[in-house]
Amino acid sequence: MTVDTSRTHTAADYDVIIAGGGLAGLTLALQLQRDYPDLRTLVLERQQHPLPQAAHKVGESTVEIGAYYLAEIAGLREHLEEQHLRKFGLRFFFSHGASRIDQVAELGATRQLATPSYQVDRGILENYMGQECQRRGIDFREGCMLRRCDLGENGDSHRVVWTHEGQSAQATTRWLVDASGRRGLLKQQLGLARDNEHDAHAVWFRMDTRIKIDELCNDPAWRRQCTPPDRWLSTNHLTGPGYWVWLIPLASGAHSIGIVADSRMHALDDMRDFDLVMRWLQLNQPSLAAALEPVREKLLDFRFLRNYSYSATQLFSADRWALTGEAGTFLDPFYSPGTDFIAIANTYITALIGRDRAGQPLAPWARIYQDLFFSFYESTLDLFKGQYPLFGNARVMTQKVTWDYAYYWAILCPLVFQGRLTDIDLLGKMREEFRAATALNQRMQRLLADWHRSLGNAASTAGPGLIDQIRLPWLVELNRQMGKRLDPTLLERQLHDNIRLLRSLAAAISQHARVDAPHLEILETKEPDLPILDTE
Repeated sequence: MTVDTSRTHTAADYDVIIAGGGLAGLTLALQLQRDYPDLRTLVLERQQHPLPQAAHKVGESTVEIGAYYLAEIAGLREHLEEQHLRKFGLRFFFSHGASRIDQVAELGATRQLATPSYQVDRGILENYMGQECQRRGIDFREGCMLRRCDLGENGDSHRVVWTHEGQSAQATTRWLVDASGRRGLLKQQLGLARDNEHDAHAVWFRMDTRIKIDELCNDPAWRRQCTPPDRWLSTNHLTGPGYWVWLIPLASGAHSIGIVADSRMHALDDMRDFDLVMRWLQLNQPSLAAALEPVREKLLDFRFLRNYSYSATQLFSADRWALTGEAGTFLDPFYSPGTDFIAIANTYITALIGRDRAGQPLAPWARIYQDLFFSFYESTLDLFKGQYPLFGNARVMTQKVTWDYAYYWAILCPLVFQGRLTDIDLLGKMREEFRAATALNQRMQRLLADWHRSLGNAASTAGPGLIDQIRLPWLVELNRQMGKRLDPTLLERQLHDNIRLLRSLAAAISQHARVDAPHLEILETKEPDLPILDTE
């Protein structure tokens, strides 16, 4: 789309105003500037910069899509490599009630996989992005409190009113994007909130010190199982029935720690402050409690959120407004998909603005892009909703994590890495296969939950030892192939192959589950058997 008709529209002070200069708003501004350098964009951020380095924001751990988006689309690869930490993947310890971390089942990789991801310090990142916006000619203003958004009617411009240092200001804009986070300014104004029936809560805090999981154990042989011997660089999950605890290192030297729990199984009132958290950890994760006790005075901050997961009835409008990031939806921090869905929403918003500049009608495209976004959102929500009871079950979770990785790497990652989220021809050709894969994922999540219920407490744990994901060559290759550039024909072939792999994996896991629970469904396939991991 090279035709620019924006100057023929009703005059406005800006082409785009982005309400919110956090991760979602700043990356959108950078993406828009990359695709349309002449765009007049204003970003209004409430907080004053510079932010503290260990900023108290969820979203430090990125997985493959979010990392790719930050590095390649927002143009931040050099900054990520120099100022943040290369992540050692996701790692899971089935450590409920255990006093020694080396005496539990561990699921993870013994070496780095090919496609990079990062642990990002949000303060460092957002300070840099604010400066980068200004360097690239984007009007970025901090310390601005939004007071009113008047949406235009019949094609008129929108009007935004804000205050800065006690002074009122206003501007008009053709496009208004709400990136205001959980405040959800437009969502509240337009009544767009929607419950997604995933009832969970989270508490999290930062410690002004490293909490290296490698140092929770004095066994040198255990430390040397990984190359390099740096498990602490992973997003470490300490799991138990109905909950998980995250450990995420930050480049500033601080450590982010959080507890995420199914509200039906663990009450938020039992972990609403740091003293309560310490008592809760002593009962559920004593090895971490023992590591935190000597450094209690290093506590930087503390926060909790009830019912953190939610959706919206609308994200994109033909009336030239949109929601992105937590202003629209939020899934779950398990698997760290937050930045992924910022990337997806921002890509669709950028495409809509491009079509508007080209003089194309927006209504059909707003509907199509929104439907696509919600299809990805709902299929990802299936990974979390109702699944928290499984989290302490090493036998079932080993297969769940394998399936969930494969499902993510096989379908959504190739679409993003190859720049095909807006390729309606390809998505149309693959529609029926994608629907079948979504249905297969739903069946797999039900099977995993039924398998766990069948086991009860008798076989919900596994003996100590590292269950190494590197032992699955097909999984390693699925990760590696994301970095390869493909033409549309090869991409379509790869997606077909990946979906066949998912069918084979589903059959192998279901057959494995029937050893414990013969009544479970076998998901048949004509594809060859696929090797899977076992906890025995």
